[in-house]
Amino acid sequence: MIDLHNHILPGLDDGAADIAASVAMAKLFVADGVGVVACTPHILPGLYHNTGPQIRKAVAELQGILDQAGVPLRLVTGADNHIVADFVAGLASGRLLTLADTRYVLVEPPHHVPPARIEDFFFSIVMAGYVPILTHPERLTWVKGQYATIERLLQAGVWMQITCGSLTGGFGREPKYWAEKMLDEGKVHILASDAHDVSRRVPCMGLARDAAARRIGEAEARHLVETRPIGVLENVAPSAL
Repeated sequence: MIDLHNHILPGLDDGAADIAASVAMAKLFVADGVGVVACTPHILPGLYHNTGPQIRKAVAELQGILDQAGVPLRLVTGADNHIVADFVAGLASGRLLTLADTRYVLVEPPHHVPPARIEDFFFSIVMAGYVPILTHPERLTWVKGQYATIERLLQAGVWMQITCGSLTGGFGREPKYWAEKMLDEGKVHILASDAHDVSRRVPCMGLARDAAARRIGEAEARHLVETRPIGVLENVAPSAL
């Protein structure tokens, strides 16, 4: 399995607090059957002032530590990019990061208020040649009143990624309902952990994959955690996935 959204890098945001926590998380990923993770700390002006170069350096350093410790986990670069006005320019400059330097980019909208002109924002990313992946739409508190917007974004070429903990019930009843609804309707491209630590927000890809398989079958569940994530890392065109 491949996890394209987690917070394993130490000390950069609200994820792993230090190197020891990062190594512990890496071991949990391996035990769960994950072979590759995209390190995706938040890039959120005013709160998490991470940049592409900082994240690249941190990924290289953590990969070296894992290699020395004999933890068989491959790390690739990425970021949990929050919506900003100069998003496309940030990608072009390297301040924001796509996943493993591919056309695929994680985009996190505000949790409690739908941003103005969100469809225009995502359209600008698509027109610039990227494939935006909207992170955890099932956990957005405004999804209930704006589900038609989510559907239009999907039709416009935006990919949808849901969180493992939503399927397993870790985020409560509402996110579980929306995650299952989107799965049942074929509106989910990727399943990712969004893991932050080893106690509260732990890697649970295996459990979530099994939960997905019970609803949509083994083949489609495999697409969520293997086929499409591999295609992302290999920069395959979305039409081929």
